[in-house]
Amino acid sequence: MIKILKLIMATALMSVGVKAQPFLLKSGAEAKPFLMNIYYGTGGKGAYVKYLGQQGVIPLRLKSRKTQGETPAVQLTYVWEEVLDGKVTGTYQLSEQANQVSAALYIRNKDQKRFKLEQVKKPEADAEKAGYLLHGALISFSKGMDDRLTFRYPDKLIKTARLPGFDSPDPQRKGTIADYNFDGYDDVALSIPDAGMGVYRTFTIYLYNPVSKRFEQLAEPQDSRAKCAGFCDVTLDQKNKRFITACRGGASWWTNVYQYQSRNQLVWLSSRKVAK
Repeated sequence: MIKILKLIMATALMSVGVKAQPFLLKSGAEAKPFLMNIYYGTGGKGAYVKYLGQQGVIPLRLKSRKTQGETPAVQLTYVWEEVLDGKVTGTYQLSEQANQVSAALYIRNKDQKRFKLEQVKKPEADAEKAGYLLHGALISFSKGMDDRLTFRYPDKLIKTARLPGFDSPDPQRKGTIADYNFDGYDDVALSIPDAGMGVYRTFTIYLYNPVSKRFEQLAEPQDSRAKCAGFCDVTLDQKNKRFITACRGGASWWTNVYQYQSRNQLVWLSSRKVAK
């Protein structure tokens, strides 16, 4: 059991690793080159592109994801379909390695013209911006000190929230897309280093409600038997539909296991000391 929990925790830390995207890409040998930002989240989900000089965004539908090589030289290759008005109008291919674009290509459907894309260094302020397009909602946040979180819904409603601020020497906010309540719909989480030694990450999680078509913050359980307060180093046991947190309490590391009583209510099941 301890070995399994260690593996789960290691996988979680890898999944929220620092990413350099959104990437700024430029077309190569065109008479009139164009620039675009490409945004995506965990496993290539939540992707979209925004062309510089244009107001709207273009949704990207994940077609495939391939992993090659071994850590730390892993190369990830994504293929997305560009979708406009319900029609596939093009295909984007992007390979990244060590948080840099190693190859990128856009294929236009109407004439199969291929546009080679190259990464361009982003201005420092723009490099802090991040976002996802999930269930039609445009989710925007900063990887740095700005604590604003914005949801722009398809019906034009805009909702904003404040995320926890930093008290850490490594102010790096990370986003993760996953089905946190096992209902078949992807949700979004934002995490920051803990306020102490920065040895784990604390999460703020927003669940997607398919009925209201809105994102709602997951309530933190209030159970005195739990060894970790709040959401620390969150991992998911998909097979058993368990929600797991892990943190250090005193000189020991603990995992806490929860299950859902309703779509937005977690119930404590157990706490276990983990050898480190």
